Formats: sequence, C-alpha cells, structure tokens
Amino acid sequence: MIRTLTLSLMATGLLAACETTLSVPELTEPDLVQSLAEAPPGAAPGTCWGKDVTPAVIETVTDQVLLQPARLRADGTVEKPAIYRTETRQAIVEERNVTWFETPCADVRTPVFIASLQRALKARNLYRGPINGRMDARTRSAIRRYQKPEGLDSGILSLAAARRLGLVAVERPGKDAT
Repeated sequence: MIRTLTLSLMATGLLAACETTLSVPELTEPDLVQSLAEAPPGAAPGTCWGKDVTPAVIETVTDQVLLQPARLRADGTVEKPAIYRTETRQAIVEERNVTWFETPCADVRTPVFIASLQRALKARNLYRGPINGRMDARTRSAIRRYQKPEGLDSGILSLAAARRLGLVAVERPGKDAT
C-alpha cells in the first residue's frame, strides 16, 4: 500500500508554493499465513499461523594473506618486505531464523475481538490509541511490545498471547477444543 504525501515549500518573501509528491510505502506487518501450504510442517488442518523471519546478519571480512615472506639479512634487517594479498569475503555472523507461531483465525479476529484486545493492552499500559476495533499500527505496535518479552518480536497476535490476555479459551488437557 502506498501513501502519498504532499509537501508545500514557501519561497523567500513570496507566498508561492511548490508542491512535491513523495511516494512512501506504508509500514505494515506481514499478513497472517492461513493456507496450509504456507504453514509449518505438521500443522493441523484448520489452524492459522503467523511467521516471523529474522534475516541473516552478514558482515564483510577483510584478511591479509601472506604471499611471500619477508627476506631478512644475516643481521636481521629486512632485505625485501613480505608481500600480502588482500582478500575480502562475506561471512554469516548470525543465521536467518524463521519462527512459526499459531494465531487466532480470521473468524475470531472480529472488530469486537480486536476492541477487547485493545482494552486488554490498554489495561497493561501498552496501547495508547482509541478503542476502535481496528487492527491498526498502534494496535500492532502494542501487540509487539506485549509479545517481545516472551521472545516473539512480531505485531501479529499469537494464539499463546491471546490466551494469556484472556481473549481466547485455554485448552484443557484431555479435552477437545470445541
């Protein structure tokens, strides 16, 4: 989604305006992954999943490789200095990490559910926006702040977080989730 911004510039001493239009991509969380083809291996049918991808961290490493050692005289002084070749390569410092997590499905994420989510996050001083039942940037930011201490840095609400907030029933051991 592209949002268009219009900037007005004032000329010195004149009230003339020059308008420049900039295209700025709107920052959003990735959509929920709900197709079983895009779910993690072994996912149960009818479940919905979110995916958090942390890219690999790559750095450039520069090494000096000795091609020819220095030639020394009998008294220890350098007759001919060593010759080195500079090699530059990319090294992966941290591997790419993909985290799948179960999420409430679309039929659960109604405006009433989202309003309850906003109230639960507001009660924990994480949400500062209006209770409007919309999954907007403020709501996603509050979700991220709530989930991050638990190890999930995502604005997509996990099923586990929804349960901790009291928004989704907690499954009892040995009972069907109906």
